[in-house]
Amino acid sequence: MNPSVTSTLPQATLQSRLRDYVEIAKPRIAVMVLFTVAVGYVLGSEGIWQPWTLLHACLGVGLAATASNALNQVIERHSDGKMRRTQSRPLPTGRLHTTEVLLFGLTLAVASTVYLTVTVNVLTAFLTLATIALYAGAYTPLKQRTAFCTAIGAIPGALPPVLGWTAAGAPLDLRALALFGILFVWQFPHFLAIAWIYRDDYSGAGLKMLPANGRRGVVGCIAVAYALALIPVSLMPRHLGVTGDVYMITALLLGLMYAVAAVNFLWRENDASARRLLWASFAYLPTVFLVLTADHLWLLQ
Repeated sequence: MNPSVTSTLPQATLQSRLRDYVEIAKPRIAVMVLFTVAVGYVLGSEGIWQPWTLLHACLGVGLAATASNALNQVIERHSDGKMRRTQSRPLPTGRLHTTEVLLFGLTLAVASTVYLTVTVNVLTAFLTLATIALYAGAYTPLKQRTAFCTAIGAIPGALPPVLGWTAAGAPLDLRALALFGILFVWQFPHFLAIAWIYRDDYSGAGLKMLPANGRRGVVGCIAVAYALALIPVSLMPRHLGVTGDVYMITALLLGLMYAVAAVNFLWRENDASARRLLWASFAYLPTVFLVLTADHLWLLQ
């Protein structure tokens, strides 16, 4: 064999393994998690910024998010292999071994807990560990048993801004609950849209993601109910004095947009309307949180 070829093999193997581990980490999800952590930190710090604490919080929670995703894919490796959109992942294809990914996830879970305890505070470390446990230990296995898994999964999904809040040293009060509530309620139309789009994939893999087995009208009604509930929940920060009228108007307008998309999904209940609802959810969350943060900082001035 050509020596120049053999010398590139280890490097090529290392690069492919790194790509596989990046895929395991799900960086796009991690970025959104860290964005909401940063929002929670800014709101909880009341204008007294400690950049290193924010950096430590983001690093620790980032490790935890990677751990959660790794453990999730270990548990779901068989069902992932049955779905078109996930069958090319590192574990179903055998590019990575189950044991190494399991050890990777557990190591990062421990590392994130220790790191946050040392560099941030014990409460943030505990809540972060609880997030990992709920996501990997409760939500993931429940996906094969009951559609109620979405409600369980929405709890760890809504905790990141609270982690940022506690990292800033703020107390767990109604303001923290408001941040949790916005993200908790927002997730239901979002995930119902995803579950509808990939319903055949999920069903073939034995995952129960749609309530009432996806019976016509039920999924849409639930999406509309939560989209409407999100409107008053999103106004809690204004009521609690965290933000001002600019945020209130923005939250109302975006909430109505989200609700209209949900009603359209209920009316049509097809893939196109589900995708419009999904895109509406993508537009809603970052915009609401950005305006919430900006309006809060404006009030502090």
